[in-house]
Amino acid sequence: MTRIKLCGLSRICDIEAANELMPDYVGFVFARASKRYVAPVKANELREILNPEIKSVGVFVNEPPENILTLEFIDCIQLHGTEDESYIQLLRAHTDKTIIKAFRVQNLNDIHKANESSADYVLLDSGKGTGKIFDWQLIKGITREYFLAGGLNPGNVAEAIKTLNPFAVDVSSGIEVDGVKDKNKMREFVNTVRSVNDDKP
Repeated sequence: MTRIKLCGLSRICDIEAANELMPDYVGFVFARASKRYVAPVKANELREILNPEIKSVGVFVNEPPENILTLEFIDCIQLHGTEDESYIQLLRAHTDKTIIKAFRVQNLNDIHKANESSADYVLLDSGKGTGKIFDWQLIKGITREYFLAGGLNPGNVAEAIKTLNPFAVDVSSGIEVDGVKDKNKMREFVNTVRSVNDDKP
């Protein structure tokens, strides 16, 4: 069964929609350069109204580890910058939270790096929120469970799951209208994933 992650939630109405749809994960973006940035205080308020069965993921880009470790309300840590193995091991020494390391996939060497990562999961993406699909043929070399991101939307996620069978699909811009989350698109994405899951033998 392919899991669902809805990323870049920043408003109360986004959380209310998530509580109705019950994805497996929701993401809060703590990278200040992102248009989806949410301040930790605000994210904590949103987490308090999020259904506790939904795992919260903090998305970071080259954040000092000590800043990440202070955010006790998140369940998973997603690293979306140039964080290396020593960085991951430093986090591991201080937390048992799930660590997801994102890799921008441009060639087979990127897949090799993803296979070798000590993170609990890897996330394969086309870039930092570009909303574009990368060459899925490159994924044939992956040997571990992964989150698939990059350009997914309600119209192509079924093909992605049928073709690649990822551990999870991660969507952000693909469920937005005019730069904000759209409940109807969120619902369509989640329903499409679940329909494909139901059809799996």
